[in-house]
This record gives sequence, structure tokens and C-alpha cells, in this order.
Amino acid sequence: MMENSTKKSQISTYIIQSQEEEIKRIALELHEGVGQTLYSMYTGLQFIEQVVKEVDIKSYVNEMSQLLEKTIQEVRLLSVELHPPTLTTLGFIPAMKSYLRMYTSTYGIIVNLGVEGNEPTIPETKKIALFRVCQEALGNVAKYADTHSVNINFICTDADVLVIIHDPGKGFDVEAAMERAYGLPAMMERMDIIGGKCDISSEFGKGTTIKVYLPL
Repeated sequence: MMENSTKKSQISTYIIQSQEEEIKRIALELHEGVGQTLYSMYTGLQFIEQVVKEVDIKSYVNEMSQLLEKTIQEVRLLSVELHPPTLTTLGFIPAMKSYLRMYTSTYGIIVNLGVEGNEPTIPETKKIALFRVCQEALGNVAKYADTHSVNINFICTDADVLVIIHDPGKGFDVEAAMERAYGLPAMMERMDIIGGKCDISSEFGKGTTIKVYLPL
């Protein structure tokens, strides 16, 4: 029985790692391919807007320019969501800070951030899993919580990392959500694979709290 459980865990880890490699490739193509092309179009539209004299056409080009700027922002956020470059180069907390700035800019949700202690050395696979779980939690806040703010605290020691995410939104039935959706179970599964834990509590009218714990 123990052998089957270990084998299942190894297979899950392999699948996740394979997915991450493909996600990294797509993110790079989005950023360096689609993103750069859109930006070139944006600068071209800005030039046209400057030289056009007709008021109606100038107004139309301005609208198109704003729409393209919004699209560029969305592509950048999608690229960061897929694979944040700072995660590997700078670490988990800097990557989260970068993501949170884009998150607020995109969804209009104010993030109250708190950091205690210094980020310890976190293995790459665990760092990615931790980021993905936080990303899923914040994505759910944007989609379902009906709130304008969220609190996120990183508490770090040399031995562990604790992330607490709380939103004062409408709340939900955790047990029912676990049965009908895959997002919450996937968060727990990711943390379980890397030896961590994800606790989710919620109350209607009082919001939701997610605690993500990773021992090192």
C-alpha cells in the first residue's frame, strides 16, 4: 500500500514538472513573440494618432490604442501567471510582489501585503508549487469573492514558510466547493506532493482564509 502511494506521488510530480516545462515555453513565446508584436503595433498607432488631423479618425485611433494597451497588459499578466521570470532569478517573494502589482492593475483589487523574516532557500520545484497555489487562491478571489481588497502575509523562517491569504468577501461552502470544483483540491494536492499543507476556511458574509505552510 505504501509502495503504491509513493508511486502515485512520483507520477504526480513527474506530470507537474512536465507541465511546468511546457508552460515555461509558452510563457516565453507570449512575452517575446506576441507581446513584442503587440507593442510594435501600439507604438505605430501612437505615431498615427500624432500625425492624423481629422478629429473623428484621431479619436478612433486613440480608442484602438487604448484597447491595444489593455491587451498588452493582459498578455503580460498571462505570461507572468504562466511562468514568472523573477521566480528563478530573484526568489518566491519578489516574484509574488511582481505578480501582485500586475494583479491589482488588472483586477482593481487592492493587496495589503505583509512580510515577516527573510525568504529562506527554497528548492525550485517547491518554489513553483508555492507560487501556483498562491496564484490559484488570488485568482479565486478575483473571480468569486466579490471584494475590492485582499490581505496576504508571508511569514518566513529558516525552517519554513507560511503564507496567509484572507479576503473579506462573500465567503462560500468549502465542502461543497471541494466536491464540485478542481481548483481547491489541486491546491491541496500540490502542497501535499512537496510535503506542505494547505488549509482553507470560509464563512458566508465574513470572507475566506487560506493558509499555505511549507516546511523546509
